[in-house]
Amino acid sequence: MSFVHLHVHTEYSLLDGLSRITPLVERAAELGQPALAITDHGVLYGAIEFYQAAQKAGIKPIIGMEAYLAPRSRFDREADRDRGTRHITLLAMDATGYRNLMKLASIAQLEGFYYRPRIDKEVLAQYAEGLIATSGCPTGEIPRLLQDGQVAQAREAAAWYRQVFPGRFFIELQEHGLPELADMNRQLVALARELHLPLVATNDVHYVNREDAEPQDILICIQTGAVVSDPNRMRMNNDSYYLKSAEEMAALFEELPEALDNTLRIAEMCNLEIGFGRYHLPPFDVPEGHTPETYLRALCEQGLQERYNPVTAEARARLDYELSVIHQMGFDTYFLIVWDLTRFARSQGIWWNVRGSAAGSIVAYTLGLTNLDPLKHKLIFERFLNPGRVTMPDIDLDFPDDQRDQLIRYAIEKYGQDRVAQIITFGTLGARAAIRDVARALDLPLPEADRLAKMIPAIPGKPMSIAEALESIDELKQAYESEDYIRRLLDMAQKLEGVARHASTHAAGVVIADRPLVEYVPLHRPTKGAAVGDIGVVTQYAMESVEAIGLLKVDFLGLSTLTVVRKACELIRERYGIAYNLYNIPIDDPALYELLSSGNVLGVFQVEGAGMRRVLMEMRPTQFEHVVAVISLYRPGPLEYIPTYIRRMHGEEPVTYRHPKLEPILSDTYGICIYQEQIIQIASQLAGYSPGEADTIRKAVGKKIKEQLLKHREKFVNGAVEHSGIPREVAEAIFDDIEYFARYGFNRAHAADYAVLTCQTAYLKARYPLEYMTALLNVERNNTDKLGLLVVECRRMGIEVLPPDVNASQLEFTIEGEAIRFGLGAIKNVGEGPVQTILAARAEGGPFRDLGDFCRRVDLRQVNRRALESLIKVGALRPFGHRAQLLAALDRLLHLSASAHRAREIGQMSLFDSEPGEDPALPPQDEVPRREMLAWEKELVGAYISEHPLERPMRELQHVVTHYTSDLSEELDGQMVTLAGLVAWVRRHATKKGEAMAFVGLEDLQGTTELVVFPRLWAARQALLEEGKIVIVRGRVDAKGREAKIIAEVIDDKVTVHEALTEARSPSSTPPPSEAVGAGPVPALEPATYSGNGAAGQASPPRLVSVTIPRSGDHERDRERLARVYEILVGFQGNDRFQLILTGDGRTIALAFPNNTTCACEALERRLHAELGPGTVQVLEPYPERET
Repeated sequence: MSFVHLHVHTEYSLLDGLSRITPLVERAAELGQPALAITDHGVLYGAIEFYQAAQKAGIKPIIGMEAYLAPRSRFDREADRDRGTRHITLLAMDATGYRNLMKLASIAQLEGFYYRPRIDKEVLAQYAEGLIATSGCPTGEIPRLLQDGQVAQAREAAAWYRQVFPGRFFIELQEHGLPELADMNRQLVALARELHLPLVATNDVHYVNREDAEPQDILICIQTGAVVSDPNRMRMNNDSYYLKSAEEMAALFEELPEALDNTLRIAEMCNLEIGFGRYHLPPFDVPEGHTPETYLRALCEQGLQERYNPVTAEARARLDYELSVIHQMGFDTYFLIVWDLTRFARSQGIWWNVRGSAAGSIVAYTLGLTNLDPLKHKLIFERFLNPGRVTMPDIDLDFPDDQRDQLIRYAIEKYGQDRVAQIITFGTLGARAAIRDVARALDLPLPEADRLAKMIPAIPGKPMSIAEALESIDELKQAYESEDYIRRLLDMAQKLEGVARHASTHAAGVVIADRPLVEYVPLHRPTKGAAVGDIGVVTQYAMESVEAIGLLKVDFLGLSTLTVVRKACELIRERYGIAYNLYNIPIDDPALYELLSSGNVLGVFQVEGAGMRRVLMEMRPTQFEHVVAVISLYRPGPLEYIPTYIRRMHGEEPVTYRHPKLEPILSDTYGICIYQEQIIQIASQLAGYSPGEADTIRKAVGKKIKEQLLKHREKFVNGAVEHSGIPREVAEAIFDDIEYFARYGFNRAHAADYAVLTCQTAYLKARYPLEYMTALLNVERNNTDKLGLLVVECRRMGIEVLPPDVNASQLEFTIEGEAIRFGLGAIKNVGEGPVQTILAARAEGGPFRDLGDFCRRVDLRQVNRRALESLIKVGALRPFGHRAQLLAALDRLLHLSASAHRAREIGQMSLFDSEPGEDPALPPQDEVPRREMLAWEKELVGAYISEHPLERPMRELQHVVTHYTSDLSEELDGQMVTLAGLVAWVRRHATKKGEAMAFVGLEDLQGTTELVVFPRLWAARQALLEEGKIVIVRGRVDAKGREAKIIAEVIDDKVTVHEALTEARSPSSTPPPSEAVGAGPVPALEPATYSGNGAAGQASPPRLVSVTIPRSGDHERDRERLARVYEILVGFQGNDRFQLILTGDGRTIALAFPNNTTCACEALERRLHAELGPGTVQVLEPYPERET
């Protein structure tokens, strides 16, 4: 016997269904079932994926949906009457039914959504053609009426459905062991007999196999936020909701064989064919006398003359070849559509960047889509468009994130609102999220779940599954094998890992069609949190499905880097009259490579991370190709080849090749295969592959298709032997290399395109630091964490960041002289409205003279209490009084301002108005402690606006410190780092043995982290770990908890900086004389003259006293001398810093003392000369200081 399941929920019944599509259809095929339906709750998310998987498995796909029927109209939304819905199962018989099903699914989202996507009987009747309907599960309209004893109404409803779906309406029966189902089924059968309606048996399938019941139960708990142990939670009543065999279904409905037979009858009625391989490009109007083919050629010919002067034979041949392939594949119109989008962008002054393999096309280059010469940079067209891989081209367009919406609006205006939509995407439960979510459902301690989750490495672009982690992470494996509850947790998490969790909107994808989209794809309301601009809808099909049915997808990505570059260039043009754009910002200036080599890359595109910073400092790039290589290599897999690349680049290791014929292909990457394009070149030049065929090797390796790999091995080896005369064993070894590198090989065109932006942003930072940092601060002004890092970076670069000031600041950061003025819009809780109110008052009447003037002219009712409080806390009203006074008077200021503005509104004059010079009285109040003031600033703007106590010492320690607290991440887990900072707090603790240890808060300029100080180190260094002291800590990163911390190994309040300085010094600079090694930045500073900086609080900025102490070889004697010098220095009280430089034994060591100061004066110099001799003391000018 046979049976077809017609009521089936997949994982796209989000957090309810657990059936993954591929295992589902494979199980149906294994059971010998000829067809299978998909009927997810109110959506068609998985329809195309299901259709293709079913066809591949050899069974007939039936596309359906379990729709939600509104109690009244789909437009009604009264909570007490319209929250409840009734279910109805709909199945598409043919193309008409499928189109109507898409329309119903779209209407449910766009018109009927109220808690759930709902349709009503009006639209159901309107779009009933081609659809089969069943009465649904026990929550269907008819079953629910019968359950409520409303038999007449149930009969009336059934008659309505029979009329709307003539010969296509079935009474659905289910059996899941619920007490009420038996009686309900009897009534349903009686109603069917009375009205001559056919019966159909279904199982409410929510998972594939019976043993999946427990993980599906946990999935429901994740959906509802319940715990498994809650007796009152929502749940299935038993484990019967799986894909049953025909025999199991027959046993349930042995008295109603026609209900089983009708599943086959319905399957025979459903014969939907969805066309794949046909494209639905919108028409593109070309000038009269042209076809899309001839117009595309005309545009490219014009661009060819502009790009290549003179036109080379290579460029001509490449263009002709590419145009022939594009026309042969039917994509002339596609290129014209993309060209038109960039033409519009150019006309509006909107910058763009094309990412990805499109940079390998000379057609894209001559059309002006890309700005990278594919011939010069050895970029291959077949990596972009391949006649052997018939898929739509994929040109990804980056636009400034604040102008992206203009391009989307243009697409809507040109092609029509109903033909343009964004694309849905589905967030899935990753390994870590699955562990945490399952732990919540099982009511396990969340810190324990977090600890286990953190054991799984989070490698960007290469996620590790729980199963892989159990194989490779010993600590996780040991926990799994030792504790039953951990085993259950991880087993359940594995079952849920990868399941769809929520719908969201793809960051860039926009689909454009030749007809209304609803004819091709169901539509969806904007997903939660989506910024959809003017589109208002997204597709219900994800990217792969949209492409499979032949719709044009264009990626409009908002890239903030383009916004930064544009804003920086606008400032440069305003200040210097130089007009930079993406076409003329240099990428070959030595200054940009010096900046990259220095590691000072915060704010430079793609290379900001601590790991990439270290690689650049080791590599010391000097040309564009080096940057392309580092972007390609700094990823899991090829990362291990970075040291080899660097050694070969610097001539420290010979470059070798498996065969001399590889040299022309691999020479510019020093014999290492880095790029996918190189694999294509090796296969085509050595083994006789066509470029299109060669790209299939990369695809076969990437997808691990064993049969194809074996065929390619044989073909490659034979081809290399016959075509190039390469010995068979060498050819085998070359293919082994290809197979390895193809797994990790990067798209050279993509890397080169991004490397251009890397070099351009590095150039702007190196040559125009003030303008570039201002632009960066403005783009990141709503990102408090990033803002703090950028302010610190400005100060490191010697750029003063002036505090926010209601008399000087604008909404955004602005350049003021050679400094940057903080923008009021960057302050948390303030918002653009209050700022514009203040700025409008200032623009009308000039700077505010005093507090009274401010209150009178600015309507503080529009500013609001919270915004005013935040402005005061960050010092923006500092001209009118100190912060404590202003906060104490806050309510009075609001009252006075409100009174004045109310009086003005009714035309009255108040005493407050008649005395413009009088300030509201500020109460006597001590200023808040400095630490509290700094905490406010950090909270509200992400940075310390007033000078931080660490700022000056960190200038001396910057070459010692390897990381800041903001750098600490899982990527550094287990690595040694050196940090410097203030001791923020100390929490003493006793071990199980009763030994004293401590947890210590360490605060640097970028945040706070926790130090774990074990007993031995605590005993030795307890005296240093006092709140407010500056310490240097070397330790190992522990990133397994929720926050990364440091297991301290060395703690000191002075530091030997020789080794760190030697490593950090730029190799391109001339080394200082050997006697000055270790003095860090000191040799570059100018000697100072004395100006009496002895008394604390004098205005003269601190200087640096550098004392050279020659070593005698007698260790004890040298120690005593060092101690005496130290006592002399600290004995002179002042604000100046000092360092000691120890020379002798062929070594030079510099010691910095960040917690100590001295007074640079003639008396000090005489004392030191008496101790050490002439020429041993130098007083140096400090780094530029800021006003505090």
